[in-house]
Amino acid sequence: MAPTPHQSKTAKAKLIAGGKQPKARITRYLKTTESQLVEGAKTSLLLKGIRCSDGMSTVLKDMRSVQSPHAKLLTKNNMIVPFDDAGQQSLEFLTTKNDAALFALASHNKKRPNNLVMGRTFDRRILDMVELGILQYRSLNDFGGLPKKRLGSKPLLQFVGDSWSSDINLKRLQNLLMDFYRGDPVDSLILSGLDHVMVFTAAETSLGGQELHPVIHQRTYYMKLKKDPKGGKAPVPYLTPSGPDMDFKVRRTQFASPDLWKLAMKQPASVKAKKKKNQTTNIFGETIGRLHLERQDIDKRTGKKAKALRLAERLEKEEEGAAVESELGRETEQMSSEFKQAYGFAPDV
Repeated sequence: MAPTPHQSKTAKAKLIAGGKQPKARITRYLKTTESQLVEGAKTSLLLKGIRCSDGMSTVLKDMRSVQSPHAKLLTKNNMIVPFDDAGQQSLEFLTTKNDAALFALASHNKKRPNNLVMGRTFDRRILDMVELGILQYRSLNDFGGLPKKRLGSKPLLQFVGDSWSSDINLKRLQNLLMDFYRGDPVDSLILSGLDHVMVFTAAETSLGGQELHPVIHQRTYYMKLKKDPKGGKAPVPYLTPSGPDMDFKVRRTQFASPDLWKLAMKQPASVKAKKKKNQTTNIFGETIGRLHLERQDIDKRTGKKAKALRLAERLEKEEEGAAVESELGRETEQMSSEFKQAYGFAPDV
Protein backbone atom coordinates (compact mmCIF):
# COMPACT_ATOMS: atom_id res chain seq x y z
CA MET A 1 0.00 0.00 0.00
CA ALA A 2 1.42 3.37 -1.06
CA PRO A 3 2.12 5.87 1.73
CA THR A 4 -0.09 8.89 2.11
CA PRO A 5 1.27 12.36 1.21
CA HIS A 6 1.60 13.18 4.91
CA GLN A 7 3.61 9.98 5.52
CA SER A 8 5.83 10.71 2.52
CA LYS A 9 6.48 14.25 3.74
CA THR A 10 7.32 13.04 7.25
CA ALA A 11 9.66 10.36 5.92
CA LYS A 12 11.42 12.87 3.67
CA ALA A 13 11.85 15.29 6.56
CA LYS A 14 13.33 12.58 8.78
CA LEU A 15 15.66 11.51 5.97
CA ILE A 16 17.01 15.04 5.53
CA ALA A 17 17.36 15.44 9.29
CA GLY A 18 19.32 12.19 9.58
CA GLY A 19 16.50 10.04 10.95
CA LYS A 20 15.61 12.45 13.74
CA GLN A 21 12.67 14.76 14.12
CA PRO A 22 13.21 17.63 11.65
CA LYS A 23 14.19 21.02 12.96
CA ALA A 24 12.20 24.15 12.31
CA ARG A 25 14.64 25.26 9.62
CA ILE A 26 14.19 22.01 7.70
CA THR A 27 10.44 22.21 8.09
CA ARG A 28 10.44 25.72 6.64
CA TYR A 29 12.59 24.55 3.73
CA LEU A 30 10.25 21.67 2.96
CA LYS A 31 7.35 24.06 2.99
CA THR A 32 9.01 26.18 0.31
CA THR A 33 9.51 23.09 -1.90
CA GLU A 34 5.86 22.05 -1.78
CA SER A 35 3.67 22.46 -4.83
CA GLN A 36 1.81 25.76 -5.04
CA LEU A 37 -1.38 26.77 -6.78
CA VAL A 38 0.38 29.59 -8.63
CA GLU A 39 3.99 28.78 -9.46
CA GLY A 40 6.61 31.47 -9.94
CA ALA A 41 9.45 31.55 -12.44
CA LYS A 42 11.26 28.26 -13.03
CA THR A 43 14.95 28.08 -12.25
CA SER A 44 17.35 26.56 -14.79
CA LEU A 45 20.38 24.52 -13.82
CA LEU A 46 23.23 24.78 -16.35
CA LEU A 47 25.99 22.20 -16.00
CA LYS A 48 28.84 20.61 -17.91
CA GLY A 49 29.11 16.98 -18.93
CA ILE A 50 32.09 14.61 -18.81
CA ARG A 51 33.95 16.67 -21.42
CA CYS A 52 33.00 20.19 -22.34
CA SER A 53 34.79 22.39 -24.86
CA ASP A 54 35.32 26.12 -24.50
CA GLY A 55 32.66 26.77 -27.11
CA MET A 56 30.03 24.80 -25.19
CA SER A 57 31.05 26.56 -21.98
CA THR A 58 30.37 29.85 -23.77
CA VAL A 59 26.93 28.53 -24.74
CA LEU A 60 26.12 27.86 -21.07
CA LYS A 61 27.37 31.30 -20.01
CA ASP A 62 25.22 32.99 -22.64
CA MET A 63 22.19 30.94 -21.58
CA ARG A 64 22.76 32.13 -18.02
CA SER A 65 22.91 35.74 -19.24
CA VAL A 66 19.67 35.36 -21.22
CA GLN A 67 17.80 33.60 -18.40
CA SER A 68 19.24 35.65 -15.53
CA PRO A 69 18.31 35.91 -12.69
CA HIS A 70 16.52 32.53 -12.94
CA ALA A 71 19.57 30.46 -13.91
CA LYS A 72 22.39 28.80 -12.02
CA LEU A 73 25.64 27.70 -13.66
CA LEU A 74 27.84 24.92 -12.26
CA THR A 75 31.45 25.24 -13.38
CA LYS A 76 32.74 21.73 -12.61
CA ASN A 77 32.48 18.78 -14.97
CA ASN A 78 29.97 16.05 -14.06
CA MET A 79 30.18 12.35 -14.83
CA ILE A 80 26.65 12.28 -16.21
CA VAL A 81 25.29 10.45 -19.25
CA PRO A 82 21.79 11.96 -19.42
CA PHE A 83 20.05 9.17 -21.35
CA ASP A 84 21.17 6.45 -18.90
CA ASP A 85 19.31 5.56 -15.72
CA ALA A 86 22.28 6.46 -13.53
CA GLY A 87 22.70 9.79 -15.32
CA GLN A 88 19.02 10.63 -14.90
CA GLN A 89 19.26 9.87 -11.18
CA SER A 90 22.19 12.28 -10.94
CA LEU A 91 20.23 14.95 -12.79
CA GLU A 92 17.24 14.45 -10.49
CA PHE A 93 19.51 14.77 -7.45
CA LEU A 94 21.18 17.96 -8.69
CA THR A 95 17.93 19.63 -9.77
CA THR A 96 16.32 18.78 -6.43
CA LYS A 97 19.33 20.04 -4.49
CA ASN A 98 19.39 23.34 -6.42
CA ASP A 99 15.59 23.65 -6.54
CA ALA A 100 15.56 23.82 -10.35
CA ALA A 101 12.83 22.55 -12.64
CA LEU A 102 14.83 23.02 -15.89
CA PHE A 103 18.31 21.88 -16.79
CA ALA A 104 20.77 22.05 -19.68
CA LEU A 105 23.82 19.78 -19.97
CA ALA A 106 26.61 20.72 -22.41
CA SER A 107 29.21 18.23 -23.61
CA HIS A 108 31.60 17.63 -26.50
CA ASN A 109 33.07 14.38 -27.78
CA LYS A 110 34.00 12.73 -31.04
CA LYS A 111 30.70 10.87 -31.47
CA ARG A 112 28.45 13.81 -30.57
CA PRO A 113 30.33 17.10 -30.94
CA ASN A 114 28.84 20.32 -29.57
CA ASN A 115 26.09 18.48 -27.75
CA LEU A 116 23.42 20.22 -25.67
CA VAL A 117 20.76 18.31 -23.71
CA MET A 118 17.80 20.37 -22.53
CA GLY A 119 15.15 18.97 -20.22
CA ARG A 120 12.77 19.58 -17.34
CA THR A 121 11.47 17.74 -14.32
CA PHE A 122 8.07 17.06 -12.79
CA ASP A 123 7.62 16.02 -9.18
CA ARG A 124 11.45 15.81 -8.85
CA ARG A 125 11.61 13.27 -11.72
CA ILE A 126 12.78 13.66 -15.31
CA LEU A 127 9.81 14.60 -17.49
CA ASP A 128 11.36 14.99 -20.94
CA MET A 129 14.72 15.62 -22.59
CA VAL A 130 15.88 16.75 -26.02
CA GLU A 131 19.42 16.36 -27.33
CA LEU A 132 20.52 19.10 -29.71
CA GLY A 133 23.53 19.21 -31.98
CA ILE A 134 24.84 22.76 -32.38
CA LEU A 135 26.01 23.41 -35.93
CA GLN A 136 26.88 27.10 -35.67
CA TYR A 137 27.01 29.55 -32.80
CA ARG A 138 27.58 33.27 -32.32
CA SER A 139 27.97 34.34 -28.72
CA LEU A 140 27.12 37.61 -27.02
CA ASN A 141 30.76 38.66 -27.27
CA ASP A 142 30.48 38.58 -31.08
CA PHE A 143 27.91 41.38 -30.85
CA GLY A 144 30.08 43.74 -28.84
CA GLY A 145 28.98 47.35 -28.64
CA LEU A 146 25.36 46.58 -29.55
CA PRO A 147 22.47 47.08 -27.10
CA LYS A 148 21.41 44.05 -25.06
CA LYS A 149 18.28 43.05 -23.17
CA ARG A 150 17.58 44.28 -19.66
CA LEU A 151 17.96 41.99 -16.69
CA GLY A 152 14.81 39.94 -16.07
CA SER A 153 12.91 41.20 -19.12
CA LYS A 154 10.55 38.81 -20.92
CA PRO A 155 11.17 37.97 -24.59
CA LEU A 156 8.79 37.76 -27.49
CA LEU A 157 9.04 34.21 -28.87
CA GLN A 158 8.28 33.60 -32.53
CA PHE A 159 8.26 30.16 -34.16
CA VAL A 160 8.45 30.23 -37.95
CA GLY A 161 7.75 27.20 -40.14
CA ASP A 162 5.05 24.58 -40.67
CA SER A 163 7.12 21.91 -38.93
CA TRP A 164 6.33 23.40 -35.52
CA SER A 165 2.69 22.38 -35.95
CA SER A 166 3.06 19.20 -38.03
CA ASP A 167 5.99 17.42 -36.29
CA ILE A 168 5.13 16.01 -32.85
CA ASN A 169 8.78 16.20 -31.73
CA LEU A 170 9.03 19.87 -32.66
CA LYS A 171 5.75 20.56 -30.84
CA ARG A 172 7.27 19.22 -27.62
CA LEU A 173 10.51 21.10 -28.32
CA GLN A 174 8.53 24.31 -28.80
CA ASN A 175 6.82 23.78 -25.46
CA LEU A 176 10.21 23.15 -23.82
CA LEU A 177 11.77 26.29 -25.33
CA MET A 178 8.83 28.40 -24.16
CA ASP A 179 9.27 26.96 -20.68
CA PHE A 180 13.00 27.79 -20.76
CA TYR A 181 12.78 31.42 -21.83
CA ARG A 182 9.37 32.63 -20.59
CA GLY A 183 10.70 34.12 -17.33
CA ASP A 184 8.32 35.34 -14.64
CA PRO A 185 4.62 34.64 -15.23
CA VAL A 186 2.71 37.92 -15.43
CA ASP A 187 -0.90 38.92 -16.04
CA SER A 188 -0.18 41.95 -18.21
CA LEU A 189 2.71 43.71 -19.97
CA ILE A 190 3.55 47.27 -20.85
CA LEU A 191 5.08 48.07 -24.23
CA SER A 192 8.15 49.66 -22.66
CA GLY A 193 8.97 46.30 -21.01
CA LEU A 194 9.43 44.53 -24.36
CA ASP A 195 13.03 44.86 -25.44
CA HIS A 196 14.05 41.67 -27.29
CA VAL A 197 12.69 39.04 -29.66
CA MET A 198 13.77 35.42 -30.06
CA VAL A 199 12.94 33.84 -33.43
CA PHE A 200 13.11 30.07 -34.01
CA THR A 201 12.92 29.11 -37.70
CA ALA A 202 12.54 25.43 -38.67
CA ALA A 203 14.07 24.89 -42.12
CA GLU A 204 13.24 21.56 -43.74
CA THR A 205 16.17 19.70 -45.31
CA SER A 206 16.29 16.68 -47.61
CA LEU A 207 18.99 14.42 -49.02
CA GLY A 208 18.32 12.28 -52.08
CA GLY A 209 14.57 12.87 -51.81
CA GLN A 210 14.52 11.76 -48.16
CA GLU A 211 13.53 14.32 -45.56
CA LEU A 212 15.96 14.77 -42.70
CA HIS A 213 15.57 16.39 -39.31
CA PRO A 214 14.92 20.12 -39.85
CA VAL A 215 17.65 22.58 -38.97
CA ILE A 216 16.47 25.18 -36.47
CA HIS A 217 17.86 28.70 -36.65
CA GLN A 218 17.68 30.69 -33.42
CA ARG A 219 18.08 34.45 -33.78
CA THR A 220 17.89 37.07 -31.04
CA TYR A 221 17.14 40.75 -31.72
CA TYR A 222 17.11 43.82 -29.53
CA MET A 223 13.85 45.68 -30.03
CA LYS A 224 13.43 49.44 -29.79
CA LEU A 225 9.91 50.87 -29.96
CA LYS A 226 9.59 54.21 -31.74
CA LYS A 227 6.76 56.42 -32.94
CA ASP A 228 5.10 55.45 -36.18
CA PRO A 229 6.34 57.86 -38.89
CA LYS A 230 2.96 57.50 -40.63
CA GLY A 231 1.17 58.85 -37.59
CA GLY A 232 -0.31 55.61 -36.27
CA LYS A 233 -1.07 55.12 -32.60
CA ALA A 234 0.81 51.80 -32.24
CA PRO A 235 4.63 52.10 -31.97
CA VAL A 236 6.86 50.56 -34.61
CA PRO A 237 9.56 48.07 -33.50
CA TYR A 238 13.11 48.49 -34.81
CA LEU A 239 15.18 45.29 -34.55
CA THR A 240 18.92 45.04 -34.06
CA PRO A 241 20.77 41.67 -33.91
CA SER A 242 22.06 41.25 -30.37
CA GLY A 243 22.76 37.52 -30.00
CA PRO A 244 23.17 34.82 -29.07
CA ASP A 245 22.49 33.17 -32.46
CA MET A 246 22.47 29.43 -32.89
CA ASP A 247 21.83 26.80 -35.57
CA PHE A 248 21.04 23.33 -34.28
CA LYS A 249 19.22 20.12 -35.08
CA VAL A 250 17.49 17.50 -32.95
CA ARG A 251 19.51 14.33 -32.33
CA ARG A 252 17.66 12.32 -29.67
CA THR A 253 14.49 12.81 -27.69
CA GLN A 254 12.95 11.27 -24.58
CA PHE A 255 9.47 12.58 -24.01
CA ALA A 256 7.03 11.72 -21.25
CA SER A 257 4.39 9.05 -21.72
CA PRO A 258 0.83 10.27 -22.42
CA ASP A 259 -0.30 9.41 -18.88
CA LEU A 260 2.61 11.24 -17.26
CA TRP A 261 2.19 14.19 -19.60
CA LYS A 262 -1.51 14.41 -18.75
CA LEU A 263 -0.66 14.32 -15.05
CA ALA A 264 1.94 17.08 -15.47
CA MET A 265 -0.52 19.28 -17.37
CA LYS A 266 -3.30 18.84 -14.81
CA GLN A 267 -4.36 22.01 -13.01
CA PRO A 268 -6.13 22.35 -9.67
CA ALA A 269 -9.83 23.06 -9.82
CA SER A 270 -9.38 26.30 -7.85
CA VAL A 271 -7.02 27.72 -10.51
CA LYS A 272 -9.18 26.93 -13.53
CA ALA A 273 -11.44 29.71 -14.72
CA LYS A 274 -15.04 28.84 -14.02
CA LYS A 275 -17.27 28.67 -17.04
CA LYS A 276 -19.96 31.32 -17.01
CA LYS A 277 -23.30 29.81 -17.90
CA ASN A 278 -25.80 31.50 -20.23
CA GLN A 279 -23.21 34.11 -21.24
CA THR A 280 -21.66 34.44 -24.69
CA THR A 281 -19.62 36.99 -26.62
CA ASN A 282 -20.46 37.99 -30.16
CA ILE A 283 -18.08 38.92 -32.95
CA PHE A 284 -18.04 42.55 -31.80
CA GLY A 285 -16.82 41.64 -28.32
CA GLU A 286 -20.15 42.40 -26.67
CA THR A 287 -21.30 40.18 -23.82
CA ILE A 288 -24.75 38.67 -24.29
CA GLY A 289 -26.58 37.06 -21.39
CA ARG A 290 -29.56 34.73 -21.35
CA LEU A 291 -32.17 34.74 -18.59
CA HIS A 292 -34.50 31.84 -17.82
CA LEU A 293 -37.83 32.96 -16.28
CA GLU A 294 -41.14 31.28 -15.62
CA ARG A 295 -43.99 31.82 -18.05
CA GLN A 296 -45.63 35.15 -17.36
CA ASP A 297 -49.30 36.01 -17.92
CA ILE A 298 -48.93 39.49 -19.32
CA ASP A 299 -52.69 40.03 -19.81
CA LYS A 300 -53.31 40.03 -16.09
CA ARG A 301 -50.38 42.30 -15.33
CA THR A 302 -51.23 45.89 -14.37
CA GLY A 303 -48.58 48.52 -14.14
CA LYS A 304 -48.51 52.07 -12.92
CA LYS A 305 -50.40 54.36 -15.30
CA ALA A 306 -49.90 58.02 -15.99
CA LYS A 307 -52.49 60.61 -14.91
CA ALA A 308 -53.66 61.21 -18.49
CA LEU A 309 -54.18 57.49 -19.02
CA ARG A 310 -56.15 57.20 -15.78
CA LEU A 311 -58.41 60.13 -16.83
CA ALA A 312 -58.98 58.65 -20.27
CA GLU A 313 -59.86 55.30 -18.72
CA ARG A 314 -62.39 56.99 -16.36
CA LEU A 315 -64.02 58.86 -19.22
CA GLU A 316 -64.20 55.67 -21.22
CA LYS A 317 -65.94 53.88 -18.34
CA GLU A 318 -68.41 56.78 -17.93
CA GLU A 319 -69.26 56.67 -21.63
CA GLU A 320 -69.77 52.92 -21.46
CA GLY A 321 -72.06 53.36 -18.41
CA ALA A 322 -74.11 56.07 -20.18
CA ALA A 323 -74.49 53.87 -23.25
CA VAL A 324 -75.71 50.99 -21.11
CA GLU A 325 -78.19 53.26 -19.28
CA SER A 326 -79.59 54.62 -22.54
CA GLU A 327 -79.94 51.12 -23.93
CA LEU A 328 -81.83 50.01 -20.81
CA GLY A 329 -84.12 53.13 -21.08
CA ARG A 330 -84.98 52.30 -24.68
CA GLU A 331 -85.75 48.70 -23.81
CA THR A 332 -88.01 49.85 -20.90
CA GLU A 333 -89.95 52.29 -23.13
CA GLN A 334 -90.40 49.61 -25.80
CA MET A 335 -91.72 47.12 -23.25
CA SER A 336 -94.13 49.75 -21.82
CA SER A 337 -95.55 50.56 -25.26
CA GLU A 338 -96.09 46.87 -26.04
CA PHE A 339 -97.79 46.37 -22.67
CA LYS A 340 -100.16 49.39 -23.26
CA GLN A 341 -101.13 48.10 -26.68
CA ALA A 342 -101.95 44.70 -25.24
CA TYR A 343 -103.85 45.71 -22.09
CA GLY A 344 -104.93 49.31 -22.75
CA PHE A 345 -103.12 50.94 -19.86
CA ALA A 346 -99.48 51.66 -19.01
CA PRO A 347 -97.71 49.46 -16.43
CA ASP A 348 -96.60 50.86 -13.12
CA VAL A 349 -92.88 51.40 -13.07
